[in-house]
Amino acid sequence: MTIPPYRLDSDSTRALDQTLREAPSRAVDLADGGLALLFMSNEISQTPESLRLRSAAGFTSVEQARRAAEMLLSAAQRCFLSSEATEQAATTALGPRAGAGLLLYPLMAGGRRYGVLLVGTPSVPSSQCEQSLANLAFSIALQCDYPYLLEEWENGQKTLAAAPDATDSEEILRLSEKLFEQDIELLRHGEQLGEIEKVKSDFIEKMSRELRTPLNSIIESIVSVLAGEFENLSESARLALRRALDEGSVYQRTLENILDLWRIKQNELRIEYQSLNIGEVIEEAIFSVQETLGTKPVSIDKTLTEPLPRIKTDLAKLNQILFLLLDNAAKFTQKGSIRIGAELRGDRLVCRIQDTGIGICADDQAYLFDEFFQVDPEASGRFRGAGLGLTLVQELTRLLDGQCRVTSETGRGTVATLEIPVQVEG
Repeated sequence: MTIPPYRLDSDSTRALDQTLREAPSRAVDLADGGLALLFMSNEISQTPESLRLRSAAGFTSVEQARRAAEMLLSAAQRCFLSSEATEQAATTALGPRAGAGLLLYPLMAGGRRYGVLLVGTPSVPSSQCEQSLANLAFSIALQCDYPYLLEEWENGQKTLAAAPDATDSEEILRLSEKLFEQDIELLRHGEQLGEIEKVKSDFIEKMSRELRTPLNSIIESIVSVLAGEFENLSESARLALRRALDEGSVYQRTLENILDLWRIKQNELRIEYQSLNIGEVIEEAIFSVQETLGTKPVSIDKTLTEPLPRIKTDLAKLNQILFLLLDNAAKFTQKGSIRIGAELRGDRLVCRIQDTGIGICADDQAYLFDEFFQVDPEASGRFRGAGLGLTLVQELTRLLDGQCRVTSETGRGTVATLEIPVQVEG
């Protein structure tokens, strides 16, 4: 069946894109830590050959996900063609995350096929897990199908207006009922998946708070010992305590990032406007990342384009965004320089951070703002962090009605551009 072309407004497009981008992560959560691939049909012909990898989760790199997609494409095509959920035996090439086998779910709604959700499970899934994954697949299909159904309804309305006919009226009524049914289904599945997401979010928030209290006590104790007993400590003891303090501070920031993301999702972070000098804010951010730079031969240069009067925005959030961007640049720049510049363009503040670091390949750039994503598969060992910094930057920037863009080239460095609306004083 040929699918009619359709148009989406920008909000609907973003919502659908976000659904397709996040679907594998939600599937991995439901499968208790497996892996997932989302294949979507890129052509109106709806042929199995049109399936392409849209997003993935549970892999250590984009390249690994692509290799898995190539290996499993034929299985996805068979599922797409049969329009039935299927299972496949485990393959050692996928590792322990898919040790119990693969589950494949066709994305179907309204007689139309949109793709396949493939999920690898680390252990034998329960019937409840399988049902939740089936619900997720159906929810994705419904969201893909809704625009097509809406366009059919709109076209029918135009036809009826041009030449009223009883048959056309019945068709419009049928489509209206179908749209209403899909609205109900989307709400129902959204509530089920939303409840799962809420439980997960609440658990992360609770654990972060539980871990933060003892961690703060440990950090305070280390600082107290270093301040009061510094002269009595051996050099090796001082180094050990400083190392423990550095590691503790990193974990403390990670927990704070998790909690801030949770607060944003719960709409608990309010915007508080304050008068500020952007030059001073940048200086503070530069000072804050000195610890990350350590003794590396990296310089940080600041450039302010005049005139740059005082402005009003949320000081704490702007400070946090600039720190996270600078900290990321400092973390992945082993030598060379980091340049940060700021200018006003009308009523918008534009900040640009450029580094000479390791850079990011084009394939990875689409995933930069995803939670827990790290460019290097071994990043957790080589570079401290949990892969939440840029996610938080994106969320804080959206909260301020701004945008953040990242361009990069492997081996040449990265440029992050932040743009937010501000109130110009004077």
